[in-house]
Amino acid sequence: MLLNTHSYYSLRYGTLSLEDLIKTLKSYGYDSAVLTDINNSSGVLDFIKLSQQEGFHGIAGMEYRNGDELLYIGIARNEHGFRELNDLMSKANLSKQALPITPLQFENVFIIYPFHEGQHYDLRDNEFIGIKPAQLTKLHKLGSTLKHKLVMLQPMSFLNRAGFKLHCQLRAINNNILFSQLEKRQVADRNDIFIPKAELLELYKHYPHIIQNTHRLIRECSFDFDFTSVKNKQTYTSSRYNDRELLHKLAYEGMYQRYGRNNPEAKLRVDKEIDIIDKLGFASYFLITWDIVRYAKARNFYHVGRGSGANSVVAYCLRITDVCPIELDLYFERFLNPKRKSPPDFDIDFSWDERDDVYDYIFKRYGSEHVALMGAMSTFKDRSIIREMGKVYGLPKSEIDMLVRDPLNAQNKHEITDMIKSVYGLIESFPNQRTIHASGVLISELPITYYTALDMPPKGFQTAQIDMYTAEDIGFEKFDILSQRGIGHIKETAHIVRYNQGVSIDVHDIARFTRDRKVRDQLKKGDSIGCFYIESPAMRQLLKKLKCDDYLTLVAASSIIRPGVASSGMMGAYIERFHDPSKTKYLHPIMEQQLKETFGVMVYQEDVLKIGHYFGGLDLADADFLRRMMSGKHRGQHHLKEIERKYFQNTKAKGISFEIAKEVWRQIESFAGYSFSKAHSASFAVESFQSLYLKTYYPLEFMTAVINNFGGFYRTWVYVHEARKAGATINLPCINTSEDYTLIHGTDIYLGFIHIKSLEINTRKAILDERRRNGPYLSLENFVLRTGEGLEQLVILIRIGAFRFTGTSKKELLWEAHNLLNAPKNKSEFGNLFYEPAKTYKLPKFESIWIEDVYDELELLSFPVTRTMFDLTKSDFRGDVMKEDMIKHIGKTVRMVGTFVADKAVHTKRGEWMKFGTFIDAQGDFFDTTHFPQSLSVYPLNGTGIYLIEGKVVQDFGFTSLEVDKCGKMSVVTDPRC
Repeated sequence: MLLNTHSYYSLRYGTLSLEDLIKTLKSYGYDSAVLTDINNSSGVLDFIKLSQQEGFHGIAGMEYRNGDELLYIGIARNEHGFRELNDLMSKANLSKQALPITPLQFENVFIIYPFHEGQHYDLRDNEFIGIKPAQLTKLHKLGSTLKHKLVMLQPMSFLNRAGFKLHCQLRAINNNILFSQLEKRQVADRNDIFIPKAELLELYKHYPHIIQNTHRLIRECSFDFDFTSVKNKQTYTSSRYNDRELLHKLAYEGMYQRYGRNNPEAKLRVDKEIDIIDKLGFASYFLITWDIVRYAKARNFYHVGRGSGANSVVAYCLRITDVCPIELDLYFERFLNPKRKSPPDFDIDFSWDERDDVYDYIFKRYGSEHVALMGAMSTFKDRSIIREMGKVYGLPKSEIDMLVRDPLNAQNKHEITDMIKSVYGLIESFPNQRTIHASGVLISELPITYYTALDMPPKGFQTAQIDMYTAEDIGFEKFDILSQRGIGHIKETAHIVRYNQGVSIDVHDIARFTRDRKVRDQLKKGDSIGCFYIESPAMRQLLKKLKCDDYLTLVAASSIIRPGVASSGMMGAYIERFHDPSKTKYLHPIMEQQLKETFGVMVYQEDVLKIGHYFGGLDLADADFLRRMMSGKHRGQHHLKEIERKYFQNTKAKGISFEIAKEVWRQIESFAGYSFSKAHSASFAVESFQSLYLKTYYPLEFMTAVINNFGGFYRTWVYVHEARKAGATINLPCINTSEDYTLIHGTDIYLGFIHIKSLEINTRKAILDERRRNGPYLSLENFVLRTGEGLEQLVILIRIGAFRFTGTSKKELLWEAHNLLNAPKNKSEFGNLFYEPAKTYKLPKFESIWIEDVYDELELLSFPVTRTMFDLTKSDFRGDVMKEDMIKHIGKTVRMVGTFVADKAVHTKRGEWMKFGTFIDAQGDFFDTTHFPQSLSVYPLNGTGIYLIEGKVVQDFGFTSLEVDKCGKMSVVTDPRC
């Protein structure tokens, strides 16, 4: 009945969720409606599914606009019409062009044009004119020839007048203007409000032909979407039979390479897995993943295969993963059983600078008509709501910051802040912007626009307008193609070692790495700064507490560190039981049967699945759904409630006490969104060992690679510090030696130009291009003559010491630079054959002060190189004890001095803030601190600086830290030039 309704997927325009939209429509007497969100189909399939569940006739549509101008409304007659709607929007988005004023001929779409007085209409068979109630009195101007082309058009965008105000606030956010600056064209008509069906029909009662035309149009629309069938590409070859044959061939070839020709256990596993994979129709999923990895290997790209699919021996034989499921006792059936409807997930990691090449291959190999990156939806939440609304109502940034930091502050009590707080609850979790999923790729059997319109983000790959939840609901399984810096570290380290030492490293010799005693000792000490996944303060603490020195313990640690185990309160129990298994307590005999390997603690996704099935009596389908919920890959909260009901019903029937069942359920719930599969943890542990081997034997090359790949847990200066500790001489950038990225010669590390703030990319390029063409620079004047760089960029290079090869002080060089560039010159003048050298002057002797150099480095690099931060303190006091002596002072109150490295804020159970800090002492060693709420509220941690810290030395499983009573920043000498 309604041809133009908006949900909150009309971003920063609509005001109702899909659930509220359908609920409202039904309560107002409607039995059908078209969802026509503006320039997108993000919510359509969810709308159709909810409509089917509610017995409502939901129809797919889209409202097309160029800017604020409404062009027309498209309504799909069927699934093919939905594709046509998506194709039209996609074409405009992908070409970055405006939508056509008149669309091309559609075969399965109705078009509704808005009525404009005086406009001439030349309509096709599928085109109509939408008449709003307020326009009915002007119909005589259209004449009788268009009578059969008129339909009811009552846009519905908000529930009531309050909804209209919310709509206006959203429009102000969208246009980045003050609420008072909104223009009429930027907002909806205030009459685009929900009205009951009876009232709407009353408005049109004198125009029965319009009502009849509308009914006729609605009746011709039927969108019977199949939500149960798999939408992925169905076959890799020409048929399922050929897929099975190819998978069998490849798996056997890989099995012979991995296990040899006489391994009955491997053969049994491979045969069993292939049988299950084929019966469930997942052969193409495995083969496409294999194909992607095969391409990457052909390009010499490093990859890591992980995810629950790493439980598969077939995946291991296909070399999708490097984790042996037989060695780790990983059971494929726990993830792929006859009741499972979706294939196990593969997360394939590539280096951050190689993933786009892999994306490009996928699009070209499987066709852009069938491939899209997975979309995602960022929502209004937390601070973003306050900041956006603060701007809309003209609050100064300082007041917005205060409202964000301290909303209960008395200064935040006035009319505008009250308005902002009232809106907070109305738009929290509203979709805000479409964006790109971190890794997902969709490869479809039918053209992808049968399911979604496409965007073209700056990344340059077409992206679906649906997110992972909708994609899963409609039958898609995404391919996860991730990028990470850890692989970049490994790849580049191997390259640098080959260049710097002439040694070739097989970084895939995992068996050797995990057996190496030096590597294992380094792991046990937690000496893992820069190493993938094991460099954070929390992880290094855990390694030390576990005294972790082997692969299997690291596999467990990689999952234990996740918030799920920690929030369940079981991390401490695991560590205690790991060191003394006699302290293991099982809540129930079934827990002992299923969790003996992990001392009664649920550590992996498999544990959730096992406990759900064997303890909770859930069938494998429900247990697997529970696992997926716990890993954050499903949004079916209503289904979770049903599973919870079954769980308690089943445990009661088994005679398990409610208290025990409740505690086990609490532990399961604590995993929500955080648990890893064991195979996933094992894959992480493999990469951690690769990193750790390189750090142990080639620390300088490794740290150079870490610095160059950025994206680690710490800031660059921490990795520079680690390189220096390992024996490197750290050199400031030099115009004759440095490259854009950091490089190493022997034990000398030269920082790259990329680290210098405000040094423009064109300047960096000019320095390197000219040096490669004509050799090293001879002097400052020679540099200026050859590159033509201006004074501003030249001063930056001088201040960072890039001309120190001249033997001339910075102050003299600055005089010379101003003399050379006294008058504005362009590059062509410097290239003149008859260029005359600048006049030289006899200068007085300038005094060089190291403090000035340090402040130049702090300004231009964000960290000192020629000195340390400790050298800037006014006091020479460096603490009562250093990190290495803390073990001798357990239980004692001491004072320590450290440079701030990092902190992590957490909420206590009482809702108070506390922090964990990490510092480096004057000897260069890391130490950790705990700041409880009482101390933190009086002695806050305020970021970078040298801190004097007083507290008690404590020990937990051999790991020492400081429980802070007091702390504060130490005074430093100031820049004498200021």
